[in-house]
This record gives sequence, structure tokens and C-alpha cells, in this order.
Amino acid sequence: MRQIISINDGWKFIQKDVGLPDSFPLGWQDVTLPHTWNAVDGHDGNGGYDRGSYWYAREFETPRQPLGGGRVYVEIAAAGQQAVVYVNGHKAAEHKGGYSIFRADVTDVCREDAPDLLVINCSNESREDVYPQSADFTFYGGLYRGVRLISVPDAHFELDYYGSIGLTVTSRPCPCGSAQLEIKSYPKNIDDSFTVLYTVTDAAGCEVASACRPASAPAVTVSVPNATLWEPDHPYLYTVTAVLLRRNEAYDEVSCRTGVRSFTCDPQNGFFLNGKAMPLRGVSRHQDRLYRGNALTREEHYEDARMIKELGANTIRLAHYQHSQDFYDACDELGFVVWAEIPFISVFNQDPGAHENCISQLRELIIQNYNHPSICFWGISNEILIGGISERLVECHKELNALAKRLDPTRLTTIAHVSMTPVESPLHHITDIISYNHYFGWYGGKMEDNGPWLDSFHEKHPDLCLGLSEYGCEGILTYHGPEPACKDYSEEYQMLYHAHMAKMLDERPWLWSSHVWNMFDFGCAARNEGGVAGRNNKGLVTMDRKTKKDSFYVYQAYWSKKPMVHLCGRRYAQRAGETTEIIVCSNQPIVELFLNGEGAGVQRADKLFRFTVALRDGENILKAVAGTVQDTMTLEKVEKEPEIYILPEVNERREGVANWFSTVGSMDLSAPMEFPEGKWNVRYTMEELSSCPEAFETVKQAIKLATGFTLAPGAGMWDMMKKMTPEGMVGMAGSMMPEGFLESLNGKLTAIDRE
Repeated sequence: MRQIISINDGWKFIQKDVGLPDSFPLGWQDVTLPHTWNAVDGHDGNGGYDRGSYWYAREFETPRQPLGGGRVYVEIAAAGQQAVVYVNGHKAAEHKGGYSIFRADVTDVCREDAPDLLVINCSNESREDVYPQSADFTFYGGLYRGVRLISVPDAHFELDYYGSIGLTVTSRPCPCGSAQLEIKSYPKNIDDSFTVLYTVTDAAGCEVASACRPASAPAVTVSVPNATLWEPDHPYLYTVTAVLLRRNEAYDEVSCRTGVRSFTCDPQNGFFLNGKAMPLRGVSRHQDRLYRGNALTREEHYEDARMIKELGANTIRLAHYQHSQDFYDACDELGFVVWAEIPFISVFNQDPGAHENCISQLRELIIQNYNHPSICFWGISNEILIGGISERLVECHKELNALAKRLDPTRLTTIAHVSMTPVESPLHHITDIISYNHYFGWYGGKMEDNGPWLDSFHEKHPDLCLGLSEYGCEGILTYHGPEPACKDYSEEYQMLYHAHMAKMLDERPWLWSSHVWNMFDFGCAARNEGGVAGRNNKGLVTMDRKTKKDSFYVYQAYWSKKPMVHLCGRRYAQRAGETTEIIVCSNQPIVELFLNGEGAGVQRADKLFRFTVALRDGENILKAVAGTVQDTMTLEKVEKEPEIYILPEVNERREGVANWFSTVGSMDLSAPMEFPEGKWNVRYTMEELSSCPEAFETVKQAIKLATGFTLAPGAGMWDMMKKMTPEGMVGMAGSMMPEGFLESLNGKLTAIDRE
């Protein structure tokens, strides 16, 4: 029978590219898996992180089958971003892609009379033929999901096919209340004496269906009577087990869990699960934590999932790569409808090897995760038009979509468009359904622009199922004030932004999905925004999972069925002024507020309740009561609010726009833009403009004012932005920038000669 042996302890690691050792390296660092060498520098704010080629080593005893023979595999759950596996000095496998399972058959290089030396060279160096090429998150290096040995007899279920377990189950509910389970297994090295026995057990462990097939033709369809359907409020799971039998002996066994559900998307009515309308409202999730990087334990994955369940979400977009099997398991168990995707993101590389890597990563994603009932959507790219469009890019999408449908015709394919993707883009009719990433109210425009844009697109394309795959804004716990505004990074603006978005989405059930960007703050070593470098701070929860921001409770009020009430602004703890506004989130119809034990008002509202109170000098205790639930907080009235509440950059940026116009002089900003020969202008790419120091410095100032980003070739998110034009980037800022800003930038550039 199969043996599975965890080998996560006893590893040696060296953060140098020392080459392949010929013996067990006693002088290296002791580590336990999961492990990443970027646990700290991947998000510590020092402007970069170590992207290198480093070495892991461990000894193991060769597992032996009772009857001799058999095969031994090393299974790596993930290695960021590429890896080469050696056993006893022999190269056993090479893998490109940092997020999926891969195995090495090491049988023929194992020793009979001494411990085996397993060495893995792991690298997160940039490569032209490995995605992601560039993106707004840290590419952590290391063996961050663990390693194990699998020993099987000669006859066993497939282990060599893209990380598959050798068993697939397709479940379909029937009108009569039963369910059909189409089961396929893939035994190897069998003869006519082998059979495959299937059993299906319910959540209580009772057998509800079974079948036996010749191992040479193992596919079968079984019927489960009175099937219980899988859905977010009741994520019921069945277990399917396949046993490879030879006469009276079980040679190998694999199993998986499955759920019985059906789903569709309709352009006018949104998402349906099991025949019932169910607008998908939830979050996106990255897989890292503060000072742990992406080296998470199973319990930490489950903790993330439970926190999202507490929020009340019914869907998760797992960005922007294949996640851990532990997290997919948690989604199956807790009841989330999942969008799973590959890291074909931001930057398109014309290298044919890069496209082959996309194909490989999509194969692995689908084949390794086919049995998870939570997954309903395969995503084939994210914001890939940042660098522009080409015929080859369109063809690559068509190839990826066709592959996904060929490997799995039961699920829907989707895509996440960057905000600037044209309404009439040729990419709109490739996947089954589409979504857009929009940041109106943060990177550009106003939060109020979101609804009208979605309505307009929906009107122009009534045949397309449209979702909102990303939206959000930064919220940093330090920053507060009585007049929150876009780009002030305050917790108050983030809360009000999400309150607007939650209401807007609630009014549009035809949107098949929406996913907040992001559930948790996450590492992006290239970032430096809002006084917090190295991270993207758009999370509803801090990166250490210790603090739920006020915006978390906005969604809990909209989505959770459990009674709740939350007083917002508790970190805005010192307040000046005669009066102050108190905002309460609740999913109850009536909230009563008490100030220092006395009634301060009763309001009937929907989700957001606003009170104006006069604090007394010193400390004040506030209590909100909504039905059976209540919340309290303490505020202090002060003469002057702490300076730390306001990010200095906010005022500098506001003044900077005015100063920018003061340098324009008498330029007529209402006149049409001109693009004279031999001069720079706003339609050249950042990469082209960087060849001229004067022109690039002008553009850097403009982009900093328009978006908050500091551009520098070879640093930060340069690879993502170098193919963009100033016209495109300032255009993204939309109504955030005053009228005439783009014209003034073009005027400054056209005064500079192209050499």
C-alpha cells in the first residue's frame, strides 16, 4: 500500500548559490518547512528583497514496499519560483512556476545501503520564461508549502501527470433529487488481475454508493440517492475513495472530497447556484503574513478562511496564482465559491517559453484542483493589458481559454481586466464571463463613478456577464480626521469608500461577482505609499491578522446573517471640536447610542447609522445597542488632534498640484494638444521617456501627483508601468486631477527636444 511520509523537519539551508553539495552539509542553517528566505525582507519596507538561487538539503531513508519493487516519489507542494531536485547527486526533476505541486520519481537513484541525500535548488530570480514577470506583490522564494515522500507499489494510481492524485470526480445533481458522480481513476502498471473498487461515503461516513471496475477500464458513473447539495450556508461534502485491488489485496488507495452543485451565470440576473440566484459578494486573498511571508501552516490557512467566513462573504478570488491545497480544502469545508487563477498578470512576454509556462501552470491548476467543489471559475489572466494589446496577446488568451474548456468543460472561464481596458475590447468574448478591476475613488475618479460605469457597460453589452474583480483603497490605522478624503490613507475614508461600494453592489444583483481588494494587507516590496513601505495596505484586516479595520465591519453589516453592531472610529481616539460624528455599522434596523451612560439618540437606518455628539473634556464612553448586540469604545476630547493623524505627504501633494500649474505660465490649457515632430509628448511610453532625463523627471513629478507612485527604472513596479504612457496613467486618475493637468504635462514635454 501507499506510504506518505512528511519530511518537513531536519532540513539544512544556505542563502548562497554554492552549487550542488556532494554530502550532507552540516554547516548550513537548520530550517523546518514551510520556509521562505523572504519572510522579513519581502515586506519590511527596505525597497527590495532577495531574489536569488539558494539550496536546501535533507537526508532520508528510502521507503520500501513489503513485496519489494515499487516507486518512490519526492513531492514538493510548491517552490518559489522555480526549482531543480537532486537525489544522491542525480538531477531528478526541474519545475518552472512557484505555486503548484510537482513530483520527482527518484526510485532509480535511491540507495540500498545508506541514507539518501535530497537537495533542492530553489530560485526566485527573474526569468523570461516563468510567470509572473512583474506584479504588485512579492515573489517569495523557498520551499514554502512543505515536502513529502510517497512510496507506492509497482501498480498504483497515477503520480506523474501534472501533480494529479490519479482520481477525478464530476458531480451532477439530478431532477429527481439524486446525484450522478462520474468517477475516473488512472491506475498504472496493471494487468487483467487488477480491479478498482469505488466507495462514496456521506458526511457521517456512511456508504451511499459503490462500484467495481476492471483496472483497464476504470471509469464509472454511480448514483447517490437523496443527495444533499453543496452551498455556502451548508457546504455538504461526500468522500470518494478508489482502491486498486488484486485478488484479496489492496495495492493502492486514493480519495477526494466532492460536493454536489450546479451553477450558471446570466448577464441580466447574475450568478445562480443550485438553481437559486446568489450574487457572489466577497474578497480577494493573498497567501502571505507579516514576517512569515508565504510560509503558512495549515492552521494559518484555515484561520484566514474562518475570518473571511466571519465577514459574511460567500466568494473568494484567490489571487494571483494557485494557492495551497489546505486553503482550497478550507473553502470546500466552509462554503466559499472560488475563482482560481494563474499568474498571467500585468506584463505580457512575447517569449514563446513564457507562453508555454502559462499553459503548464494552467494545466497544473486545473488538474490538481479539479475535485474541489468550491472552485467554479478558472481565471486566465489579470490586468494583462497594462502593457498594451497585440494580436499575439489575443491569440494566447484564446489558446488558454480553449485549454481550460478542454481540461474542464464543467466550469466557467473568466478574466480580470485592468480599468483602462476598452469597453469594446477583443478580449471580452473569449472567456465565458468577465470582470473589471476598478479603483474609482482611489487611483482615479470618485467612488461615485463606479455605479454609472458598470451600468453603462451593462447597457452596451447586455450579452456579457460582468463582475467587479478588484476595488479598494488604502486604510492605515494611524491616519484619522473629521473630513476624510481620497488619498488621505485614513481608516475613515476607507470605511466610507467601502460603505458606498457595498451599497452600490447591493443595488446591482446582476453583477455576477464582486471581490474586495483585499481581505488582508499583503507584501509588495516595491511599494511605498501612505508612510508604510513594502506593503499594499488595502486589506480589510492588517497583515498580521491582529486588527480588523472599520471597513471589515461595513461588509459584515451587509453580508453576515449573525446580528452585529460596531462603533467605527475607535482608533480616532483623540478628537477636537465642539461636536464629532459617530458612525455605527449594524445589520439590525435600529441602533441606540449612549454617551457616558446617557441616551444620545436612536436611529433607524440601513447598515450605516450616523450620530453627532458633543464630547465632554477628557474621556468619554460610547455604547451602541442594536437588538441583542452591543459595542463600546472610549474617546478623549482634546484641544488639538495629534499631528500623526495626518500624513504629511497628503498636504504636500495637494500643494504640489497648485505649484505644478504655477510653472505652466501663460499656456492655453483649453487648446487642443499638439504633438510636434522631434519633441516629447504624453503618448510616448515611460520606457521611451526614461531615455531623456529632463523629460522623465517632468513625467515623474506628474505621475507622483496623479497617482502617488514614484517611478524609477529598474525599481519598484517599473516593469509593470514602463509600457504605459503618461496619457494613460493620468487618465486613470480621471476626475482626481484638475482640468488641464494632462494638457499642461503635454505642453511641458513638447518643449523638450528628442535627440
